[in-house]
Amino acid sequence: MPDQTVDTDGAMTPMMAQYLAIKRAHPDSMLFYRMGDFYELFFDDAVAASAALDIALTKRGKHLGDDIPMCGVPVHSHEVYLNRLIRKGFRVAICEQMEDPAEARKRGAKAVVNRGVARIVTPGTITEETLLEARRANYLAAVAQAQGEAGIAWIDVSTGEMKTQAAAPSELAAVLARIQPGEALVPDSLLALGALQAAWRELQDRLTPLPQSRFDSENGKRRLQALFGVATLDAYGDFSRAEVAAAGALVDYIELTQKGRMPRIAPPVRVVPGSLLEIDAATRRNLELVETMSGERRGSLLSAIDATITGAGARLLAARLAAPLTDPESIATRLDGIGAFFDDPSLRQELRDRLKEVPDMARALARISLDRGGPRDLAAIRDGLSAAGTMKSRLATGQGLAGGAVFADLAQKLGDHEETIAGLADALSADLPVSTAAGGFIRRGYNVRLDELVALRDESRRLIAALQVKYAEMTGVAALKVRQNNVLGFYIEVTAKQADAVPTGDGSPFIHRQTMASAVRYSTVELGDLEAEIARAADRSLSLELELLKELSERVLAVSDGIDRAAQAVAEIDLNTAMAEIAVERRYCRPVVDAGDGFEIVAGRHPVVEPALARSGGGGFIANDCRLGGADDSGGRPDGGRLWLLTGPNMAGKSTFLRQNALIAIMAQAGLYVPATSARIGAVDRLFSRVGAADDLARGRSTFMVEMVETAAILHQAGPKSLVILDEIGRGTSTFDGLSIAWAVVEHLHEVNRCRGMFATHYHELTALAERLGGLECHTMRVKEWQGDVVFLHEVAAGVADRSYGIHVGELAGLPPTVISRAEQILQELESADSGAAGKLAADLPLFAAAPRRPPKHVEAP
Repeated sequence: MPDQTVDTDGAMTPMMAQYLAIKRAHPDSMLFYRMGDFYELFFDDAVAASAALDIALTKRGKHLGDDIPMCGVPVHSHEVYLNRLIRKGFRVAICEQMEDPAEARKRGAKAVVNRGVARIVTPGTITEETLLEARRANYLAAVAQAQGEAGIAWIDVSTGEMKTQAAAPSELAAVLARIQPGEALVPDSLLALGALQAAWRELQDRLTPLPQSRFDSENGKRRLQALFGVATLDAYGDFSRAEVAAAGALVDYIELTQKGRMPRIAPPVRVVPGSLLEIDAATRRNLELVETMSGERRGSLLSAIDATITGAGARLLAARLAAPLTDPESIATRLDGIGAFFDDPSLRQELRDRLKEVPDMARALARISLDRGGPRDLAAIRDGLSAAGTMKSRLATGQGLAGGAVFADLAQKLGDHEETIAGLADALSADLPVSTAAGGFIRRGYNVRLDELVALRDESRRLIAALQVKYAEMTGVAALKVRQNNVLGFYIEVTAKQADAVPTGDGSPFIHRQTMASAVRYSTVELGDLEAEIARAADRSLSLELELLKELSERVLAVSDGIDRAAQAVAEIDLNTAMAEIAVERRYCRPVVDAGDGFEIVAGRHPVVEPALARSGGGGFIANDCRLGGADDSGGRPDGGRLWLLTGPNMAGKSTFLRQNALIAIMAQAGLYVPATSARIGAVDRLFSRVGAADDLARGRSTFMVEMVETAAILHQAGPKSLVILDEIGRGTSTFDGLSIAWAVVEHLHEVNRCRGMFATHYHELTALAERLGGLECHTMRVKEWQGDVVFLHEVAAGVADRSYGIHVGELAGLPPTVISRAEQILQELESADSGAAGKLAADLPLFAAAPRRPPKHVEAP
């Protein structure tokens, strides 16, 4: 292939013509153009890749009189660079050589190797193990609209799991926040709709706009029917037109990016409206369910309770936390799974030990179905199924009090795979290479013909050595060598002084090839035949190994449904044993979730703060009760204080208490044990939380504006089955404005929304509402004053705080003593004077007047 992209006469080279044609067909993707051992990038792609990857930008020839920018990455390590590009939002088209360069040379000196795009790599379609996070699902989502209703479909291409859900346009942002797709396909016609801007804003750089024509519901139905080989989709669920359109768009996009190769996709599962606890995007952020406000996993609820061992188990836990259930029976079934292993510690430990050896079968199976699976993926299936078999045998001996039905169900899902395991064990080598390029992945003894070819290939050194001895004896030149290079292939070499001893001409087997200053080189027909045979043997052995690999893959795919069920069962075992382990270690209890309206947590603790305190040596966590709704045994209020008004100083634990009860509700409805002595929760249908301060300056919103927007959403959507957590509403404006807003919000929650909730505030005036709102109860965070100091007890008690202790918190934060003294002086004046005292105080005292320092405290042990 020519090194320049412009011939000497100024015409474009065939290679550059080919490149530009392929690039025109993929204008929105960065083109990895295969040239031998490198993927090369040209023009704007090269400039962008050079900056994104921090690699050298060079040039190659000219185009239209200008230098052509160029950079490249090695084929053998391209996934490292591909990962960095995908994470930065690029799409990459992988352009491969579709023929051997030797075949191209037969067509002429300037013939170009045939190339074509083998796949387009996008954030939502990656399957490579090195590009995926093992413990996080990678969803590709699609949104469609039909008949005024939105439909969402999402799939994890790396496992084949697909789901759909119908939603009102106003619910779209919450659904997408739950899914957290790596990439979202959206009709370009929907992007401009003002009502959906909130949903798109949350996704930003993960959006992939497509023409509306790709979201046609009739075409989508035909695609799905063809994919699953059915005449109707009714057996899978009662899908809306919008759901079908979205799911069809997913299938179309996968086929487009994979160039016709479809991964194994399970039939779609429809999320039934009302079956999940709805949590909006703001609440998910505030509660830090799967990541913190800063975007990190560490510090989130998921991180705090994730003791799973396998990637599949971790993904299942994350999915359950993201989408808690509302049906008490389904929740109880999940809890039974944990309870079975909670009751049998020896079984739990044995299975957890075995799980350490289980590879990610689901993702290996997906790669195999896309014809991108290698020997190690087949080995992952073999080893995973082998471990599943061991676990199935052990489940039969389980002794859990409630484990019988659970263990039987898991054993049935694990299935029997002895034939598949044996077939893969017989075929695969013990030491498997990463790449198939050099062969060596099929075990010796598995195929007779392969053994013959491999023997010839591997014994070439012995055969060549034998010829060298033979030719040395024929010529009498003991120093004669048989060597090899890329130009001559195998050749015989002697020194120039010894050349006369090597006969050439008629009757001689030696053929002169090359004379150099210090050596002369020859060949023989015998040596040439052996070289050809060795080359053919290497090619044939690799070709045969690849054929055998394909046969093994097809045998695995033929039983893929059973393998997928086993993989799911392993994930369930991992999650159940992990949560049982956590429950034992941290004294978690099995919650009761019913259809009632109560909410009773006894000795509840924060699932994130408690273990963090234990790790840091910061002392034990103070447990607190919480009872919302339902008549109490003492003949209390008919609605049992379904709304709490919580007062008390900052730093006393109000926000922690609010969050811990919301998190306990989520964990309970996700089917997990919870950090409490006991918990009984009437299933929550919607959870809202406004805790903490944050602004949104990019959208022109102050902290107070964000607070009001989120509060408005709560007041519009919460209902009697909802749980609402609000902290310090109204603090971002003037005192009277803030008090008025907080007052009205409490009234609205009680009288209109009629939900269960907790409202933390510093506006002590609100406590007067308890006298006329039957469902409102006042509670406070207890503090203790001793010798002028304040001790936060972190305990919740009935009643009202006498004051906010804000100045004391300021002192703890390190405000200068003069500022503390001045603040106390001003507070005393304001609390004791009439309504005009503030103005008088400002007139009487000079600005920043220095108050006398207080004497240091002498604190003695009580």
